[in-house]
Amino acid sequence: MNQRYRLRLQAAVAAVLISTFGLAHSADKVLRVGVRGGVDEQIWEVVTKVAKKNGLNVEPVVISGAASPNEALNNGDLEANSFQHIPFLRDQIKQRGYKLSIVGNTIISPIAFYSKKYKALKDLPDGARIAIPNDPSNQTRALVILRDAGFITLREGFDPFTGTASLADITSYKKKINLIESASVVLARALEDVDAAAIINTFAYQVGLIATRDGIAVEKREHNPYVNVIVVRDQDKNAAWVAPLVKSYQSEEVRQFIQKQFGGSVLPVF
Repeated sequence: MNQRYRLRLQAAVAAVLISTFGLAHSADKVLRVGVRGGVDEQIWEVVTKVAKKNGLNVEPVVISGAASPNEALNNGDLEANSFQHIPFLRDQIKQRGYKLSIVGNTIISPIAFYSKKYKALKDLPDGARIAIPNDPSNQTRALVILRDAGFITLREGFDPFTGTASLADITSYKKKINLIESASVVLARALEDVDAAAIINTFAYQVGLIATRDGIAVEKREHNPYVNVIVVRDQDKNAAWVAPLVKSYQSEEVRQFIQKQFGGSVLPVF
């Protein structure tokens, strides 16, 4: 074997070894995903099993209390997180300057209107007393449902993907209703005192209410900024592991788990 051929062969073998090492290293890489306890934690236990089939080693990291999964991700202590909807992420980026990107949709915990007196939102009479949350994001969600139901109109140019809406943004009432602002935490307990109330999923579930079963009007899943998302750092959004991570979450196994485990209180949006 001449010297030139031997050198070429050695270089080719070295290239194969480097490539193989790179693939093995990628497969062994632990992808730390920040989640909150409860629903997300349960779902990501299933995602982790699916991810193994896709060649990923995923480790859900439950972050509790005041600790911020976005801060941890932005600092590089996590590879991804999965706990928040788009408006929350938007505000965090605006306030703190995080360099974070959305790479996939996950679930929505739908807000819905409930009533002890009426079977459908359209059945509410003139003068109905309707309670809605007083915090910006959830009040926006309630007002969008009322707008879509034809009860109110909102200011021209309003877009829930880029901003919030309040009572001051109502430009007309197509149905005579009285809107009552209240803290989200008390709305489920005050349902007897009003004709209807918009209750976020967390508090509705605590009193045995499920949006898709008991709601008289439920927010839409389609084109909804309040869908929860998988988020990574800007610099990682095109990394080789991102697509299979999202694919693992948006799998049929995970969809079936969500539908069976949560019975309509949490909905897959993929």
